[in-house]
Amino acid sequence: MPTTVHHRACHLCEAICGLRIETDGERILSIKGDPDDPLSRGHICPKAVALQDIHNDPDRLRRPLARVRGAPGEADTWQDISWEQALNTTAQRLVDIVQRDGVDALGVYLGNPTVHNYGMMTHQKNLFRHFHTRNRFSATSVDQLPHHLTSLWLFGHKSLFPIPDIDRSEYFLMLGANPIASNGSIWTVPDVRKRIKALRKRGGKLVVVDPRLTETAELASEHLYIRPGSDALFLLALINTLFAEGRVAPRHLEAFVSGLPELEAALLDFTPEFAAPHCGIAADTIRRIAQEFAQAGAAICYGRMGVSTQRYGALCQWAIQVLNILTGNLDREGGSLFTLPAVDQVSNIGPGGFARHHSRVRQLPEFDRELPASTMAEEITTPGEGQVRALFVGAGNPVLSTPNGRQLDAALEQLEFMVCLDPYLNETTRHADIILPPTSPLEHDHYDLAFHINAVRNTARHNEAVFDKPEGSLHDWEIFAELGNRVAELLGQPVQPVLAPHDIIDMGLQMGPYSERAGSAQALTLAKLRAHPSGIDLGPLQPQLPDRLQTPDKAIHCATPAALADLQRLRAEFTAGDSGALRLIGRRHVRSNNSWMHNYHRLVKGRERCTLLMHPQDMAQRGINDGDRVQLSSRAGSVTVPAETCSGVMPGVVSLPHGYGHNRVGIRLQTAAQHAGASCNDVTDDLALDALSGNAAVNGVEVEVALA
Repeated sequence: MPTTVHHRACHLCEAICGLRIETDGERILSIKGDPDDPLSRGHICPKAVALQDIHNDPDRLRRPLARVRGAPGEADTWQDISWEQALNTTAQRLVDIVQRDGVDALGVYLGNPTVHNYGMMTHQKNLFRHFHTRNRFSATSVDQLPHHLTSLWLFGHKSLFPIPDIDRSEYFLMLGANPIASNGSIWTVPDVRKRIKALRKRGGKLVVVDPRLTETAELASEHLYIRPGSDALFLLALINTLFAEGRVAPRHLEAFVSGLPELEAALLDFTPEFAAPHCGIAADTIRRIAQEFAQAGAAICYGRMGVSTQRYGALCQWAIQVLNILTGNLDREGGSLFTLPAVDQVSNIGPGGFARHHSRVRQLPEFDRELPASTMAEEITTPGEGQVRALFVGAGNPVLSTPNGRQLDAALEQLEFMVCLDPYLNETTRHADIILPPTSPLEHDHYDLAFHINAVRNTARHNEAVFDKPEGSLHDWEIFAELGNRVAELLGQPVQPVLAPHDIIDMGLQMGPYSERAGSAQALTLAKLRAHPSGIDLGPLQPQLPDRLQTPDKAIHCATPAALADLQRLRAEFTAGDSGALRLIGRRHVRSNNSWMHNYHRLVKGRERCTLLMHPQDMAQRGINDGDRVQLSSRAGSVTVPAETCSGVMPGVVSLPHGYGHNRVGIRLQTAAQHAGASCNDVTDDLALDALSGNAAVNGVEVEVALA
């Protein structure tokens, strides 16, 4: 049989690199970067090569599983069941519980892989249109919620993200981000190493602000250490300096930007001198950075996980965008620009909302009809009206990926019914009554709905499945459709017709900005994308304001009331001083992505990566040597991990990677269990939140470290 070359996007991180996959029948012979992809230009990272491991993984479930509960003192077992039984039972149990206890008795959690699979995004409504529960949760509130909230406040839409135009920039100020390891986040930027090198080669400057000398910081023109959780002070001091020195110049934005006098007055006391002792960056250095940023021909300020997942995440992201606005670097080539995707979700979906209702137990605000994931356990365990009694988990492992994972682990056993749409028996799904496994990623087609919104260049690409769908299997979208149909029948409602995801994309393309209907010469359709499997280049990002704004008056109101009110909390905390405790931060590796990349040999081979990085000074004070096993403890719990000497992490800071902890009883993850590591979320605190947004504060948690 002749070999076949398939074009494909790698879905394992936000970079969506184009691939060429060569197969011989059912065998994968090679996976290489596609040099004709206009976005990734032939680049791939080690994750892409592991796509074959995912497809061939013997631990990946191929049939639905039902849990058979053991007698007291005996372990539970699992048995294969038919799709008919699995879908019918799931629909019936969900309907029964909701009809008995109300719709809020159903909880829903959707994990990070949801946005990497467009069928999950297009078809979940087929099920959840029947259940308008307030108890919805997702990975958003342990990740990028502050980005969404800032975009809603300033630009009028939750998904209107300013994207760093690194390829044309002169000055890049980066906080709490490590794109060399992550390939970009809320910033689809494949081959970022070459882009950084090109920035510096043309005389540009990259300044990285981070508590650790990261892989990205090693490539920077300058690296500034900063104490975890103090980034908001640093950013506000930059803005204060702009006002104090008369360097505010919105330029082309001035006609539709308001609130600058109120902003200046609110930030009068957030001087570099106030920020310096708390963030560890000298006042003169803060002033210099502000001056360099304002004077640069085209500059970018961008921050990611380190500034989002902390106590002032929303304030940080708001300040970052205000800094870009005040210097005229928003909507400017070489600054930050908005994308114009071929299927434009900014035009196709609602803008989102905030604090329209609150959680039952802690009164935490919703965002986009989702509650903070940190409140999920208490909503399950606290009796009363609205208590979660049934839980649907889609493509998520919150036991490892949300704060105080052990608390959630225990709470899940109290549920009356739990169903998981997931290909693995993992730390979360082991609590399920039924697991519904979808097809392999290479067995369905692919279009990136999410990450074209964040891309450093406008492109579009659709790829067919590499392998045929196996007999007796269902795609993610088909599982949602089948469940939705069954629920409709049980409720006596009409069964709605279901379009395949690619048909929805075709409609989106033909209604989008590059369609014949819009007068575009591209005249994009699905057929045209299929004829260009490496993708179609739609050009560099372009200025689009004020037309692209989704605010009612097409204006940007910088004096956001909620953000200005939060300044009081920031001022009070740092006026009181620091406790002097060690602070925990996370870290990312290029071969990993959260908890779902550890069961593949190609991605976990080599030296142990789940170690606690500590500065030699902190180790010496505690009598700890390199390689010693230490106990890392917080209010929420403790774990035991090997310590690793690292002079690149600042004193007073320790770093543990995210997504490990594959040592729970009853999982079927052979490779991951051999590299189990420790879950940092057994130490992060469900009570530690950004009070403004409700996002989890998993960076900057106060911890203690001692010899185990």
